[in-house]
This record gives sequence, C-alpha cells and structure tokens, in this order.
Amino acid sequence: MIKTFLLLPVLVYMSVFCPAQKPLPQNMFSRVLPNGLTVLVVEDNSVPLATIEIAVKNGAYTESPEFNGLSHLYEHMFFKANKDYRDQMAFIERSQELGIIFNGTTSNEKVNYYFTLPKYNLEDGLKLMNSAIQFPEFDKNEMKKENTVVDAEFQRHESNPVFALTDAMNHHLWGDLYSRKNPVGDHEIITSATPAKMQVIRDKYYWPNNSLLIVAGDVSHAEVFAKAEKTFGSWKPSGFDPFEKYPRPEMKPLEKTDFFVVESPNVRVPLMLFEWQGPDTRKDVFNTYVADIFSFILIQNASKLHKAMIESGLALQINVNYLTERYTGPISFFIAPNPSKVKECLEAFHKQLDLLDSDDYFTDEQLALSKRLYEIRKLRDEEETSEFVHSLSYWWCSASLDYFNTYLDNMNKVTREDIRNYVRKYIKDKPYCAGLLVNTQTLPGIAAGKIFKAQ
Repeated sequence: MIKTFLLLPVLVYMSVFCPAQKPLPQNMFSRVLPNGLTVLVVEDNSVPLATIEIAVKNGAYTESPEFNGLSHLYEHMFFKANKDYRDQMAFIERSQELGIIFNGTTSNEKVNYYFTLPKYNLEDGLKLMNSAIQFPEFDKNEMKKENTVVDAEFQRHESNPVFALTDAMNHHLWGDLYSRKNPVGDHEIITSATPAKMQVIRDKYYWPNNSLLIVAGDVSHAEVFAKAEKTFGSWKPSGFDPFEKYPRPEMKPLEKTDFFVVESPNVRVPLMLFEWQGPDTRKDVFNTYVADIFSFILIQNASKLHKAMIESGLALQINVNYLTERYTGPISFFIAPNPSKVKECLEAFHKQLDLLDSDDYFTDEQLALSKRLYEIRKLRDEEETSEFVHSLSYWWCSASLDYFNTYLDNMNKVTREDIRNYVRKYIKDKPYCAGLLVNTQTLPGIAAGKIFKAQ
C-alpha cells in the first residue's frame, strides 16, 4: 500500500539550527535496546487496545531504477510466510486468533507495518511481528500471486486523472533520480522481481539499528520495554550504518525553469502544478518550519493568494504544500484554473509569485492565527493513538522524534523576516517545474503549449 502523507513536520536538528532536546510528553517513553532497536511507547488507556508498529528507514529514496518499487513489494510480502508460519494463510489465521487488524505502507523514506489488537494479546502480537520482521521467506509463487494485488494498486493510482500530472512532474523535477521519489515503483521491475532481490533489500536495510518499534495504547512502558527486549533482543544488528555503506545520491538542483504539458482523456478541467526544490531536514532545518507555516498562511481564505485566484473567479481551486523530507522536500502550488480563463489565471499566479516577499503580503494577525490553527490541527491529529503512531514513525524516519516534540516551540519562532528570506531562497526567481494537464478533446480552445510556455 502506498500512502501519501500531508503531516505536520517533525524534523531533525542539524546544521546551524541546533536547539537543546526537550523531554518527551508525560505519556511517551523511549529506549534504545542493546541491538540498536529504538523502542517508543505511547501510553493511552482510553480504550483497551494496543497498536504495534515497526518502521524501517527504507522506501523509494533507497532505490536505484533497477530496484524501483521493490520496497513496496517487500511491504506486500511482509504478511506472508516466515520461519514460524508456513504460508500466508497460516499468518492470517494467527492474526485472526489474536484479533489483529494489520496493514503496511510505503512512502519515499519509510516502510511501516502495524497491528492493532486487544491489549491482552500484546505479547503474542509482538512475537508475530518479530517472526515477520526477522525471518521472512520470499516464496517465488507467493510473489507472483502478490503481483495481482500490486497491479490493482497501480490501476487505482493511474485511474486518478491527477496521476499523469504528478508522475510527469516527478520526472521533470528529479530527472534521472526519479526512482528515488517514486514509491509506487516501476511495474515491470516489480513483476520481474526475484527472491534474491528481496534478500538484497533485507540485507541492506532490515536491521534493528535501522528500525523503530512503537507500542501505543493501553499499555505500561516498563512492561513493554521488558517484552520488547525479550522478543526482539535476538535480532542482530547490522554492524554498519546502511546509509554510509550504501550512500544515497543527492538530488540535482534545477538549472532552469521547465514547462511541460500532459494530455489525458480522463481529466474534465485543466489542472496546473508548480513545484520547486525546497529545504530538507539535513541541510536547512529551520526553513522547513518556515515552509510549513507560510504554506498554511497561503491556503487560508483570507490570504491574498486566495483572493487573487479564487475570489476573482480565475481559479476553481488552489492548494499550497511543502513535504518535509530528509532529502529535498518539494514545494507545490496546485491550481485548477477556470477553463475559460487559463491564460489569465497563469498571469495572475505569476504576479502573486512576484509579491510573495512583499512586506504587506500577509498581516501579523494572519501569521499568529495560522500558528494557532496549526497547533489545533496538530493536537487533533494526536487524538487517535492508533493513527498517531504513523506520524511518529514517519518523522523518526525522515527527521527525529525530538523534532516532533519541539515542533510547536520552533514553529512559533518563525517571523515575518524568516518567511521573506525563505521565499527569496527557494521560490522567487528560482528555477521550478510547471505542468499543465489538459484534455484537448473537451477543451479544444486551449492552446496549451503556447499559453504555458509563454509564461
């Protein structure tokens, strides 16, 4: 399963921005086992359930083209045969006995697996997770069967008209490192995968010192730490840092602005996507906070961008997003223009880009309100523990737990000057990629190539 995250950023402190660490909230407890496995416990006794999640620093960003999609396939093979369960049916039967709901997701920088089950089955759930993470068996016939499931995911993605635009954008924005930002993968690579390739992924990344175990819900942290060490303590560490031994290439900066047009018979209205290469959690941590809060200001109904694009009738929809990642997060502006005013919409958007760093583009009240709304959103996201663990594991992989813990403190430090500097560093007068998705059959009057490349 591929999951797209629009989450509150939680980033690692590096470079020149290195605030002191802050103790975890009172209901959270963390420990690193002797084998390097990080264990995080979130106590929440509101319902008698527990969630067990293991996250691995793996995903598209670890994949060269010949492996693109195999982190995704590995995720699908996780809930199948292993040393303790002869086949997928045996695994499923055991999970049903324990009352487990299970799933997994693959993203650019994380693969995670999780169980939610009655709290009294916690120890047996940990044992089942340990069997799957330590002792997978990659049966060739099971891999062939799973391709049907993976193929269905491909079809779901491709049936969405926006997929053609976003996929083309990834090719243009990331160039020959496209595979590093394509978690769904290459279907031909997946269908031709072998058990030997699965073993390569396991030998590179599936180690306790590259993994996080979260146990959350109606549990005791002392009991969980004891059970975790007893269950996972035999999982031997790699003896190396996977990202030092198998270094990941840096994304290549854009040299010039790139325009492209994509045609699709499935889209009813034209769609536009503009993306810049933004900050990441290794090289420019502070600007990841700035990117988040400024994006949040721009999507509010009272923003100048919203008024210029939506209230004017030039666009039907506009969204701004920054995706926090360890390796170059993209900054995105998504626009659904009024089909009869595509050219005018483009012109108005470019005028807004020129104004983003102006002193009066937003007010102090809008900045303060956006910070408060962001805080409320973060608190709301933490209410359902079984879902909250996915956010925690995401940020552990793409940043650190400490950043989750200090996010609001640091977001509230963002000033107007910080936003101005961020815009000038990453957006204004900087190279970007711009894509237009259009159905020329239903909208024959749009001279897409001429309008778009003329900007």
